Amino acid sequence: MTRFLLTSLALTLTLNLFGAELKTQNIFLITADGLRWQEVFRGAEEMPLTKEFGNFGNSNAIRKDFWRETPEARREVLFPFLWGTVAKEGQLWGNRDMGSSVRVSNGHNFSYPGYNEFLTGYADPKINSNDKILNANTNVFEWLNTKPEFRERVAASVNWDVLPWILNAPRAGFPVWSSFQVPDGTERMSVPSALTEMAERGQTIWSGVSLDTFVGYAAKHAVRTLKPRAMYVSFGETDDWAHEGNYERYLRSAREFDRFIGELWTLAQSLPEYRGTTTFVISVDHGRGPAPVAWKNHGKEIVDSAYMWFAVLGPDTTALGERSNTPLIKQAQIAATVGAFVRQDFHGAFPQSAPAIAEVVGAKQP
Repeated sequence: MTRFLLTSLALTLTLNLFGAELKTQNIFLITADGLRWQEVFRGAEEMPLTKEFGNFGNSNAIRKDFWRETPEARREVLFPFLWGTVAKEGQLWGNRDMGSSVRVSNGHNFSYPGYNEFLTGYADPKINSNDKILNANTNVFEWLNTKPEFRERVAASVNWDVLPWILNAPRAGFPVWSSFQVPDGTERMSVPSALTEMAERGQTIWSGVSLDTFVGYAAKHAVRTLKPRAMYVSFGETDDWAHEGNYERYLRSAREFDRFIGELWTLAQSLPEYRGTTTFVISVDHGRGPAPVAWKNHGKEIVDSAYMWFAVLGPDTTALGERSNTPLIKQAQIAATVGAFVRQDFHGAFPQSAPAIAEVVGAKQP
């Protein structure tokens, strides 16, 4: 009885904070590994476009595709959906040039600590490597899957081979798609056999990251067939092309990430289960260093790689576009924000987690 009362109180507090009239019924968290805020808000940078600093391709062709005279024009050609739709109907945070900072709080500025932070709402000091260790912390999707209204309506489609361990997929209990080996006990998401074959045989570039197109196909297949109410989708190519110093491929994979978000949004709005009741939260696990050289890497020693960005699009987020002069937002706040959109108080259930970002969840202003 006590637990029931506490749960009811937490839910009441959540509804009071975020408003009982939220329209969101379905929540998607979509991330691109290591995609810098600089490209999101400034577009392509000129120095890495040169062969001296990172361009491995045809300079003239790349400049034709990505270079424009102003940052606004460059970012629009690189991210047409973010700037053509999200900026008009949602919000984008993290443009440090305009006084909007979003940053990790784990201090490591690399992948496992970052994924853990935004999925569990908590920068765990014990997580200090990218090793395949099952995460002891409960992530927001695992927690949603315990709710009767979300049970068997949660899914994930992920790229990097460590992510099923970060999600602790065997314990989480929801279906996960990955083209790599997964921990014993993981429920694999059902996809067409042709996708499985292509993804497994297409692992010819990196040992632990597949092509994002496979991840995107699996995610869209899940939306059409499983109809998840809560889903996590993780793209990974941006980080690996950056580590290789290939700015052309980094830009092209960034644009494909934007294309996928647009396609997934269009698909969602075409289906009655999702139309007008779906929110996208879009972000990254960490930032990178500045151009012309440090953009290739990230980590504790590269201070700028702590800075990241996020965007929100959905029926409960006021259309304020690119935000400026905002309070510092921590990566850890994303988990509770995901829960709050569907009226679930993750922060109340896990007090060590960071609170939701009230400004993007239709919060009543004081």
